[in-house]
Amino acid sequence: MAKKKEVNEEPRDNVLDAIKMLAKEKGIDEEELIKAVEDGIVAAYRREFSSSVSGGVIETVEAEIDRETGEIYVYQLKEVVEEVFDPTNEVSFEEARRVDPDVELGDSLEYGLDVKDLGRLAAISAKSAISQKVRTAENKRINDEFSGKIGELTTGTIIRADRHNVFVDIGNAEAVLPKGGQMKGEKYDNNKTMKFIVLNVEMHNDRPSITVSRTTPKLVEKLFELEIPEIKSGEVIIKAIAREAGSRSKVAVYSRDENIDAKGSCVGPRGQRVQSVMNELGNEKIDIIDWNEDPALFISEALQPAKAVRVDIEITTKEDGHVERKAKVIVPDQQFNLAIGRLGQNVRLAARLTGYTIDIKRESEDASEATKSVIDKFTVAEQEEGETSEE
Repeated sequence: MAKKKEVNEEPRDNVLDAIKMLAKEKGIDEEELIKAVEDGIVAAYRREFSSSVSGGVIETVEAEIDRETGEIYVYQLKEVVEEVFDPTNEVSFEEARRVDPDVELGDSLEYGLDVKDLGRLAAISAKSAISQKVRTAENKRINDEFSGKIGELTTGTIIRADRHNVFVDIGNAEAVLPKGGQMKGEKYDNNKTMKFIVLNVEMHNDRPSITVSRTTPKLVEKLFELEIPEIKSGEVIIKAIAREAGSRSKVAVYSRDENIDAKGSCVGPRGQRVQSVMNELGNEKIDIIDWNEDPALFISEALQPAKAVRVDIEITTKEDGHVERKAKVIVPDQQFNLAIGRLGQNVRLAARLTGYTIDIKRESEDASEATKSVIDKFTVAEQEEGETSEE
């Protein structure tokens, strides 16, 4: 139990109003901020003044800001004891009784410390404590805000770039666009405004670290939601996306309403809607695909602009439970290269989109294999007949 000995101090610069204003502006608890300033005053006192009286070191120094007047007190606590061995930190029961008749052994009595330039000390401490609290509160706010935005679209302005990372202002916070999130061939000039996906938010040394991306398929999805009302309303659904950022994407869409053309909604009048998305992605080519629950029809659509003649599906379940999905696709000879795509990109994206391993065959090649199969079967049958005759 602490008994306070009143201390008469000259009026100091009132920091209370400033604290209250800042607490309201930054959304910080007022009492928490006041206590932080009090702690800062104590720390500054110990740092700047010799915390000793009569050669002894003061063990307990405390500070208090009057919640009504803003007046500041700095004091030490002395323990009430029967016999004093440490005059700096102890007071005799007899002397304590003269100060407070109700005091008991073991209580603590407050003694005001005469601190020169307390106003300056308080100002320095308040500035430091407030700055720290504001930083902590801002970091927490940023972490809380963007942790709830992982996977969401955000707009940012390029601040600077080094050999590996691009730093982006995303509104009251700075994010990092790492090498893996940068689109090949895309320029990140200072003050350029772009759209990103919030990929990750982590705390490092009590500071939020926000990672954004331009390469994730999620960016394509969110841009479509932004540009196409039918997707935003849920009438049209994006079922799958396969992307090679900066080059080409395939987007499979499906309409919940039979009166709405999913593909047409995404393309838009004269291709304006899909073109808006492509413009944001540096003219990355985008193929809009009609999703179909029939894997053969879906794979045939996914290989556009090539036209499939036939799609043979083979699904095998391995001993370990792994399901292997394969598709053999027959295309006209003249469309073989179109089906494969430059450097195999078209078939590669179609495979990612559908989840099937796709083997492309020319129509003539398939015919030859079919003819050979028939001949092989005929030869085997002929041999078997000959062996039966000999018997």
